Amino acid sequence: MKTLLLIVALVVIVSVVFVACKNAMTSKEEKVVGDKTTPSVIQDLKTPDWVKNAVIYEINVRQHSKEGTLNNVTKDLRRIKELGVDIVWLMPIYPLCEKNKKCGENETTECWGSHYAAADFEAVNPKYGTMEDLRNLVKRGHEVGLKVILDFVPNHTGWDSKWMKEHPEWFAKDKDGNITDPVNEKGEKWGWTDVAQLDHANPQLREAWMQVHEFWIKNADVDGFREDVAGEVPDNYWKELRPRLNKLKPIFMLSEDEGHGKAHFDECFEANYGWGNHGIMKEIYQEKKTADALNTHTEDIKNRFGKHGWQMNFTQNHDENSWNGTEKELFGDGGDCYTALCFTMEGMGLILAGQEMSLNKRLSFFNKDEIDWNGKSRKDFFSTLSNLKHNNKALWNGQNGGELKKIETTDDHKVYAFTREKDGDKVVCVYNMSKEAVKVNLKGDAYVGTFTDVFGKSSATLTKDMSFDLKGFQYHIFTNK
Repeated sequence: MKTLLLIVALVVIVSVVFVACKNAMTSKEEKVVGDKTTPSVIQDLKTPDWVKNAVIYEINVRQHSKEGTLNNVTKDLRRIKELGVDIVWLMPIYPLCEKNKKCGENETTECWGSHYAAADFEAVNPKYGTMEDLRNLVKRGHEVGLKVILDFVPNHTGWDSKWMKEHPEWFAKDKDGNITDPVNEKGEKWGWTDVAQLDHANPQLREAWMQVHEFWIKNADVDGFREDVAGEVPDNYWKELRPRLNKLKPIFMLSEDEGHGKAHFDECFEANYGWGNHGIMKEIYQEKKTADALNTHTEDIKNRFGKHGWQMNFTQNHDENSWNGTEKELFGDGGDCYTALCFTMEGMGLILAGQEMSLNKRLSFFNKDEIDWNGKSRKDFFSTLSNLKHNNKALWNGQNGGELKKIETTDDHKVYAFTREKDGDKVVCVYNMSKEAVKVNLKGDAYVGTFTDVFGKSSATLTKDMSFDLKGFQYHIFTNK
């Protein structure tokens, strides 16, 4: 009897311990709130090694050449690689819907509609070419040392899409039961009347959504995705998606979002959009804010996201170019200064196709348009920045790079100076972010040493209380290797 009682007691103890451990693991790994999963620990994203010091190049296929085809992009990949690019991001390559299609006002060129009003997530737009053309593009990219990511549209489709025709139950409805265009969390419409909102609470949609991501890796060997308006998709979608894709190959994920960044970084993404950085840079150029406002924001980003979160920094992307202005319009004569800053501050630098030829044209968002490739070449400028990022660990991405440490100056309202250092590699950067000439002294001694002026291509010895006479938008990037 005593033996039996002892056995029963041991079974009870083991059961209690097992349940307690299981509950502890559940609370540690995830907390489910409504339709979103909020992890309390970062899952292993298995980020591929090639991402650590990568530079991104964005391509709009329809605008890239007169023909507007994938084959024309393929012919251009070696030239793009020579800029120091590592990742080519293709804007959506899917067939587009005709119903409720939007066209540019007062434009005479052919209307193609929004890239983000997709008709079929498992097909290539016939105007761009074929699936085989895409495979050849990716294969050629790999041959010259480029990775290729696709733009995916996870939040909506066009109104006559394949999913709309076959599965109308996969779409969100208004109070009257009608399928609706996208709305924000307050139920307010965004004005995106050419697309219909998906209902992410539908389990069949969820599985189909996962499978179309897998489709492009399996059928075209793509290396990851840029996810449009990713913050509008439930967090637990991303948490399920990344492990499924990792089983197929190591990938890179870019989120077009900043507000939901922490959860996204924990669950799925290596990088998100540096919208905040971009907005503040524009305000500094417009003299609405001072240069030290940028450092205040970057410190906030680090506090919110930590080194796990990488910001993609830019002076241009397709939205900014089409809706807000060219680099010249947004930053005037300070384009090089602000772009160089995007490549040396914490985060990843983006080149919009055409920037390397001083693109000074707003490209149509809805209509067929073509990049003007006849501008002044900036190849040396971009390749110098890209190669510096590749070779100096201080400038590597996220936790792979050195922490940005601000250098106080005698005029922080106009000048942004900082150091970054990693494993003995070091950069010292001094940017006059204003159009006015300024004489400024650096404070402290964190920058002291012998360096090479990257663009001056000359040796420079930086001493305590170093003084600089800077013209408007003049900058210096110093490297110790």
